[in-house]
Amino acid sequence: MAERIQEFTEQFKETNFSLKDYVDFPKIIANVDAISIKLNQLNYLIGQEDMESAVKLLWDENPKVFSILDVLIAVRTKDRKKTIDENGNSILLSDYFKSPEQVIEFLNQTGLTKVFQTKQIKNLVDYVFGIEVGLDSNARKNRGGHIMENLVAKILRKHGISFEREVYYTIFPEIVEALGVDNKRFDFVVRAKEKIYLIETNFYTSGGSKLNEVARAYSELAPKINAVPGFEFVWITDGVGWKSALNKLEEAFIHIPNIYNLSNLTDFITLIK
Repeated sequence: MAERIQEFTEQFKETNFSLKDYVDFPKIIANVDAISIKLNQLNYLIGQEDMESAVKLLWDENPKVFSILDVLIAVRTKDRKKTIDENGNSILLSDYFKSPEQVIEFLNQTGLTKVFQTKQIKNLVDYVFGIEVGLDSNARKNRGGHIMENLVAKILRKHGISFEREVYYTIFPEIVEALGVDNKRFDFVVRAKEKIYLIETNFYTSGGSKLNEVARAYSELAPKINAVPGFEFVWITDGVGWKSALNKLEEAFIHIPNIYNLSNLTDFITLIK
């Protein structure tokens, strides 16, 4: 057991990100396209010396065009995002887009007025494309779990293993009886000849209490599932974050016979074949 754990920990990978995972360009393009008409109309403000007159003229033409101003300061949730006005009052960001006077106040206070007047921005469509790239980079953490799942799926497909994704345990009456009332969903289900494997996957680049919680939860879950004839729990995990929680991981090995990482996942494939 000690030898197996040592080998397992020596195989930890620093990241599971490939170049294609850093930025979701199709999503970014779709986000920009959705507001491109309004952005092109707002381009009218670039280079205007009398910003107040320009805003009022554009407002008379199409007041809805200002509803996307929040994107110019890299904010998406204008209907819930609050800010402090000059009088110290807490107001919704969206309140600034209800009149030309409020729009002008928004431009002045954010500094966009000067940016427009000095032509620091040449084209708002290109500018927002850059903002969307930045906002998407903040979403990388949320993509991390799906990236691990996709990696596992790719390996399984490569070896001709059929599987189902995001399967709720309730489709297996035997497991429902073992686990009780829950809403558990497994990342993968592999139906082999002799057993049905219920699989969870994750990847951790940094440590924290989350790792201890996950290890403890799976250590409790695995014996319950494994006690049901024809079912086996499998945990596929990786990442250098585990180095800060090795004791919990070692404990998990006692309760979970089938723990794999990206390096030795082929051992599991050999097992089910």
